[in-house]
Amino acid sequence: MIYRRARRGPGPEHRIQNAIIATLNWRRCAVIRLNAGAIPTKNGGLFRGVKPGTPDLIGYRLKDRQVFFIEVKAPKGRISQAQQLYHLDLMHKHVIHGIARSVEDAVKIVSEGLVGYGYPDYKGA
Repeated sequence: MIYRRARRGPGPEHRIQNAIIATLNWRRCAVIRLNAGAIPTKNGGLFRGVKPGTPDLIGYRLKDRQVFFIEVKAPKGRISQAQQLYHLDLMHKHVIHGIARSVEDAVKIVSEGLVGYGYPDYKGA
């Protein structure tokens, strides 16, 4: 007899991510989800996508073509060292970005143009 592990649905981070994409697209933004990690190729090699620490979502506001990055985290999720370094680079360049633990956080980051929202060193406007 073959036993199969029960399939689990998407985790909280994935559900939040999907809701954020749908909401921001509805609010006149173009948003895509970036796939991180390695994917095996047909010839046995590995294709590596974006560099470690790159936020989960990238997009731009249609009204002013302003680019933004959003790192989606579950309510108790923590950021990695690579994500912290990427954040420091974006801070240096004054790019709209932040950590969204809910759809409301993502809307706030994008609509208010917040730089670094949700990161430990965020000091507000």
